[in-house]
Amino acid sequence: MLERCKSAQERWGGVHEIIDRWLLQRRQLIEALVTIKGLGEYTPTDTPKIQRLCEMLVDYVSVGHFGVYEQLALEAKDFNDTGALALFKKLMPEIESTTEVAIEFNDKYDTKEHCNAQLEELPFSIQTVSVVMAERFGFEDQLIERLHHAHSEKTA
Repeated sequence: MLERCKSAQERWGGVHEIIDRWLLQRRQLIEALVTIKGLGEYTPTDTPKIQRLCEMLVDYVSVGHFGVYEQLALEAKDFNDTGALALFKKLMPEIESTTEVAIEFNDKYDTKEHCNAQLEELPFSIQTVSVVMAERFGFEDQLIERLHHAHSEKTA
């Protein structure tokens, strides 16, 4: 029994680190969004900041889909948590729709040429992606709360 508990700690303790790094990425993404929103009128000199935001957005979304969500689902399966798995299945389509908005934003502003050609639309695009990402963060927080924190006590 002690061996099983130790194994669970080793296995799921790393999930804490993944989530912590991901949440740090989230904070940095929010700070970048706030900074860009605060620029006011956008000019071509703002393009590098906007391109950096695109990179951060795609990185954040990718880590979620190809790291965090997989780990959370695996953890729920290992703990045979059917309620958590049902929540996962319910929220993933919502999260995936926000991914589409993030990718569309990236495709629209990822290069200097794309960005400079659409600077007039940027305030609307920034507002849209900010609202959508805030919704996504809420969905992700539900997943973390239900799929991970509920199991943390069992691995401690």
